[in-house]
Amino acid sequence: MRAAPLAGGVSGPDVLRSLLDTVLDALRAGAEHRGAPLPAGGPAAVTGQVRGLRPALPEQGTGADEALRSVVHALAAGAADPAHPLCAAHLHTPPLALAVAADLAASALNPSMDSWDQAPAASALEALVTAALAAEVFPTAPRPDALVTTGGTESNQLALLLARERHGTVHAVVGANAHHSFHRAAWLLGLPRPVTVPAPNGTIDPVALDEALTDLPGPLLVAATAGTTDAGLIDPLPEIADLCATHGADLHVDAAYGGPVLFSAPHRPLLTGLDRARTVTVDLHKLGWQPAAAGLLAVQDATDLAPLGHTADYLNADDDTDAGLPDLLGRSLRTTRRPDVVKTAVTLRALGRTGLGALVDACMARARDLADLVEKTPALELYARPTLTTVLFRPHGAPDTTVAKTRRTLLTEGRAVLGRATADGRLWLKATLLNPHATPGDLEEIITLVEGSTPR
Repeated sequence: MRAAPLAGGVSGPDVLRSLLDTVLDALRAGAEHRGAPLPAGGPAAVTGQVRGLRPALPEQGTGADEALRSVVHALAAGAADPAHPLCAAHLHTPPLALAVAADLAASALNPSMDSWDQAPAASALEALVTAALAAEVFPTAPRPDALVTTGGTESNQLALLLARERHGTVHAVVGANAHHSFHRAAWLLGLPRPVTVPAPNGTIDPVALDEALTDLPGPLLVAATAGTTDAGLIDPLPEIADLCATHGADLHVDAAYGGPVLFSAPHRPLLTGLDRARTVTVDLHKLGWQPAAAGLLAVQDATDLAPLGHTADYLNADDDTDAGLPDLLGRSLRTTRRPDVVKTAVTLRALGRTGLGALVDACMARARDLADLVEKTPALELYARPTLTTVLFRPHGAPDTTVAKTRRTLLTEGRAVLGRATADGRLWLKATLLNPHATPGDLEEIITLVEGSTPR
């Protein structure tokens, strides 16, 4: 039996070319079959369709073309497609085509980012791109740096780990609006449970934070948020940075959502004070339109990363490092690691700051447009004007059970994907607008669908 062909080398691209035609045809056919932002029928219907692929491990294989056609078709037909303008529930971005194409090259070459001899060019590219992005976050810092991560959860955990290594047992202080990953990270790292301060309007209350920092024994790490998961709100970063300076606390900002707003000239002032943090989380698989995963942890001073240093003789022996081979193990807690920076490098080069900023601006404008429509619709209620690209709204006067049922009806019918969030003690529908190609007509359809699906 002839061995299956490989993706790399001189002949690999020719093999891939014919296989990609099959994949692309199946993607198109699957999307046409679905014909909506997600498949109709709910979990049971989707599971039934996927079970048509049984057995998952046949005795005799079906061949590359059939396997690609059937599996990719089932995947696309049963997808919640973030490229559809009515798929707007989560921070789940429609990836740029050029980033997906770049990701193919990364997969074909398969560099492993744990030693230079597995990723010569990829390691140099990662250093180039992370330096540029760290400078974007900390423009006046003399030695900023950034690590590539799988996303906000890993970045936040790393920030807490680095604080622990600087100070020993550190108390994290978070807002009630903070991402759940801080509580899990403290548990994993054997640290005290984070102290939670009120966020009565969706952002940290500076007075309550001041009281907490006054009462708590140090060392302390304050975790602020620039782009909350529920409503896309930004904590008062300058005030929080002032309080951290007064109380001698370190500041970390979880800007997984809001960080890429730095690319936008008109909206960048929303992040004033971000550069006063010691560490910052940024995700480019949100407002950066990258295929997951594309997270970053930026640090104001590269020396803060020293505790991540690690030696494994087969990967970074001392004599190899002394001879000039780059040591990559201190760039992550992971060993084998994809070159996720490749797609980001292509995107930054292709679009530049101006092009990425224009995409951010377009999504911010769509959020304002949707808020306008909600305000003009008597049957709907708007939570607040959007700060980023998240809009919370609900049927006016409806109980929470009705709001939840409206959302599930749209999901089950495959007509729209809206999220849910609790604010002011009530349940709201959540539209997270990350599609720069969405039109005013798409937004009007969201309003029409919600009105038509709400039980009377």
